[in-house]
Amino acid sequence: MLAANKLNQFYGSSHTLWDVDLEVPKGDCVCLMGRNGVGKTTLLKVIMGLLPSSSGQIKFGDAELTGAAPEARARAGIGYVPQGREIFPLLTVEENLRIGRGRKGPVGEIPERVLTLFPVLKEMLKRRGGDLSGGQQQQLAMGRALALDPQLLILDEPTEGIQPNVVHEIGDVIIKLVDDGITVLLVEQKLTFARRVGRSFCILDRGKVVAGGGIADLTDDLVRQHLTV
Repeated sequence: MLAANKLNQFYGSSHTLWDVDLEVPKGDCVCLMGRNGVGKTTLLKVIMGLLPSSSGQIKFGDAELTGAAPEARARAGIGYVPQGREIFPLLTVEENLRIGRGRKGPVGEIPERVLTLFPVLKEMLKRRGGDLSGGQQQQLAMGRALALDPQLLILDEPTEGIQPNVVHEIGDVIIKLVDDGITVLLVEQKLTFARRVGRSFCILDRGKVVAGGGIADLTDDLVRQHLTV
């Protein structure tokens, strides 16, 4: 579904991504892993068009995305939840979800699936986003991305700074989404969570892909070599 080939990216004179190849097959849940600062978030931002690549190609299905604007990638069917969530704190939950809906339907229409997956949002439609807890804001950010009816959902550390019970609920949602046919690419630091929800993995180290495969192939040796701090 998503194929990134030979991606290179620079911050000034710093070479951050080195000939990165990444395949996200349709129906998969791919966990992008690695220690802090190895280029995981940078790769997601390049895929979404929020950062430029200096070379390489990105394809989504039959669509060529290299050089496309971020909004074109969203319209192509990619939902994105950035690290830190970036909801609109002064807007209500309902308004945040309407913005996520964009041009996908009538103004004000919120897909019932979003409210079914995240019942807490249905209870808090009139509350401002900034008044929600961190876990509730993460659910709102995911709901806003899903309001676009994406084929691919990209999540950057969806469990960061969230209480354990909500982490489990988010895991349940990701598993259900994949079972329902939505492809997922996520950056995840929690090994137990990655092994629970992931079907495949890809490890970055110093901007390069160093390992990958089915989640059952994520051995303790790979964890010690590339993930343990």
